Amino acid sequence: MNTPLSHLVLHEDAFDAFFIPYRHPKSQHCIWGGFGLETYEKDFELVCSLDYNYVWTVLDSSFDANQWIVTGIHHVNRICYLVTEKPHNGLNVEFRIPHNLRSLTPLGLKRQVNKLERAMAQMTTP
Repeated sequence: MNTPLSHLVLHEDAFDAFFIPYRHPKSQHCIWGGFGLETYEKDFELVCSLDYNYVWTVLDSSFDANQWIVTGIHHVNRICYLVTEKPHNGLNVEFRIPHNLRSLTPLGLKRQVNKLERAMAQMTTP
C-alpha cells in the first residue's frame, strides 16, 4: 500500500535538473533568463494553449524576498510562466528560488532529484 504523497518544497536547482525548462520557440519576449513566457498578450495566449502538465508559474512571495516555481497557471503574484520538457502531472511540489541565489551542492542536488524521482514514481504506481 502506498502512503499519500506529501507536499514537497525543494530548491530551484532541482527544478532545473529534473523538469528541464526551455525557451518555447513561439515565445515573444526574452525574460527570466530567456526561459520565461510573459503574463500578457501572445505569450499568455501561448501558455493557455499548452498542455497544463508542462506549464509552471514563477511567483513572488507574499512573505519574504524569495520567489517560487509552482505547477500550473496562476495569476496572483505571478512573474512569468515556464514550460518544461518533463510533465509535473499534478505533483504536489513547489521550488524555492532563494533571494540570496545560493545553489545546492552536488550532493544536495542529487538528494533532491532523488526525492522527485521517488515522488513521480509513486504517482504512477497503482
